[in-house]
Amino acid sequence: MRRTTVLGSAGALVAGTLIAGAMAAPAAGADGRHHGRGDAEARGVAVAAHRAANAGIDWRDCPEDWGLAAPIQCGWVTVPLDYARPNGKKIELAVDRHVSTGTKAERQGALLYNPGGPGGSGLRFPARVTAKNPLWTKTAKAYDFVGFDPRGVGHSAPISCVDPQEFVKAPKADPVPDDEADKRAQRKLAREYAEGCGERSGAMLPHMTTPNTARDLDVIRAALGEKKLNFLGVSYGTYLGAVYGTLFPDHVRRMVVDSVVDPSRQSIWYRANLNQGIAFQTRWNDWKAWVAKHDSVYGIGDTPQKVEQAWLKLRAAAKKEPIGGVVGPAELTTFFWGAPYYDSSWAPTARIWSAYRAGDTQALVDAAGPDMSDLAGNAAAENGNAVYSAVECADAKWPTDWRTWDRDNTRLHEKYPFMTWANAWMNLPCATWPAKQRTPLDVRTGKGLPPVLIVQSTRDAATPYQGAIELHKRFKGSRLITEKDAGSHGVTGLVNPCVNERVDTYLLTGKTDRRDVTCEPHATPKP
Repeated sequence: MRRTTVLGSAGALVAGTLIAGAMAAPAAGADGRHHGRGDAEARGVAVAAHRAANAGIDWRDCPEDWGLAAPIQCGWVTVPLDYARPNGKKIELAVDRHVSTGTKAERQGALLYNPGGPGGSGLRFPARVTAKNPLWTKTAKAYDFVGFDPRGVGHSAPISCVDPQEFVKAPKADPVPDDEADKRAQRKLAREYAEGCGERSGAMLPHMTTPNTARDLDVIRAALGEKKLNFLGVSYGTYLGAVYGTLFPDHVRRMVVDSVVDPSRQSIWYRANLNQGIAFQTRWNDWKAWVAKHDSVYGIGDTPQKVEQAWLKLRAAAKKEPIGGVVGPAELTTFFWGAPYYDSSWAPTARIWSAYRAGDTQALVDAAGPDMSDLAGNAAAENGNAVYSAVECADAKWPTDWRTWDRDNTRLHEKYPFMTWANAWMNLPCATWPAKQRTPLDVRTGKGLPPVLIVQSTRDAATPYQGAIELHKRFKGSRLITEKDAGSHGVTGLVNPCVNERVDTYLLTGKTDRRDVTCEPHATPKP
């Protein structure tokens, strides 16, 4: 899952039509257990996929302001807003691609990608080819790399909940409450945010669900002319893949899911976010130990306990007087959150903190404070947060009684203080969400689902390891690659030959190891 504020601080049809659609883009769940139950959404996605297969995609040079230079190409795929009404309102989804670099004989089709969120754009995926990323050179010979903006994101009928400049304005209130008055103030902000989502994007909200995004994915597959889907999903993209694999098991050809969201109904989404608070604390502790180990470089503290005390001192000072007038405890939490999230942030975060302690205030202000002049970046941040809220709030029924939230987060904060309350306020709009909340899909194996490759590190903060275990149980025949004693989010993007070679082999040949595999961790960051 991706964070943008602090988790970031979101008509009946005749049978002949269905048969024609099945010929162009076979309907999933031919065994009738999942998608073949005759419900309106199942019929709707079959019709939409048939239309998309006939229309194809008109590939052209990308709009200049998208920042995607040739040979990357862009296009649009039309989907129903509501799959139960495929002849009703339509929205357009932005897609892009880099064609495979290999020979015609080497080409295996298109590889679609989702980076997570909810709310992340996948349009940068083809740039892995133009940048000649060595981890993806072999795969790029076999596949067109295809990215897309999911519904509500970026260029795909974007939604909004608040004015972007207001959204990024700082300093925000300290996420850790001192008293009941602080909690009431945060509850008011969460309620107003939910109301803003309804006012600005109300028509989209009921349809901003993971199952609908999975249906969109199937329509994109059909528009690409692909009979089967090849998919790489990271973070929330793993849940999108899990839902797609459940709805369309016999449409999957190859699927890699990396850093896995726990797909159980009990976890989506309230419990998943509580579990994040625990996992973030674990990885925060890992980072503090690394900073202490390199005290000769950073001078913050030579034990994890001293690093923690330095953090609390920094936090308290910023609460009393925001750094540069804009960086308070909320902004510090958002900035420092990157360290437990990604190993690549370990050294930069420590370096900026060290520089601040040596008198360089501006570096921390630039890193943690808002840039009010970056209108496009602020709009993207607000949009990402809106989609995050919209999808997670719509996917599942959330507690509506504040006492539940207060009890659970108060208990967690005692042992896991780094992210717990910040995460609670981030998700609290779901308690007063203005649109329908659904029951999560029961993720499970369906007829025709091939082996799915699951990749996960044991100390991942954003998607705890249990998620990979749960999906592995639910997708029979799947294979799990575990990177032990590591915790960076997004394992397939890191240099670890034990992982990289197996991902390549799977995508190129469909073969997996006969048993699950445990890999040594990738290299520890250097200061």
